[in-house]
Amino acid sequence: MRAYLFLGIFLLLTTCFSYGQTMSNQSVYLELAGAGLAYSINYDFRFSKEDIQSWGMRVGAGGWATTYNSGSESLLTLPIQMNRLFGKKTHFFEVGGGATFIHYRDRWGGGNYEWRNFNFILDSGNTPAFMGTLNMGYRKVPENGGFTFRANLTPIFNHNGFWPLFAGISFGYAF
Repeated sequence: MRAYLFLGIFLLLTTCFSYGQTMSNQSVYLELAGAGLAYSINYDFRFSKEDIQSWGMRVGAGGWATTYNSGSESLLTLPIQMNRLFGKKTHFFEVGGGATFIHYRDRWGGGNYEWRNFNFILDSGNTPAFMGTLNMGYRKVPENGGFTFRANLTPIFNHNGFWPLFAGISFGYAF
């Protein structure tokens, strides 16, 4: 699974860099917590190539897979959000919202038993499932590409409730 994820990111990056843009209206970053729940690798872009303060979108993937004595555990998260930036030069306030797809499996007893319920702050119920996400916070975007940073409050919600005090931090490259 990791090999496919890295191959997809490599292909995405080579496609994006081939256009030779000078504005930093796209970025690739690693987010810890936030919309990807545990962590995620994300691609973010603006719908308008001329205006960094336009509406944009971020898509990502995260998760893990482990094996132990008599079973295995795996999680796949796919966050997708619409967002908008407000600010000047390199410092922006970011707002947005979206959903995170969750697919969780915990198998044990030689694969005879399976648990699909992912309980991360809010119980997701049997997965696959979706977790709603909101986003508000700070984003630093370099003018001509380079290191980008994000720190956001990311409230999450689903059919079992609302958790307003979830947050995320991101480091990456803008181009």
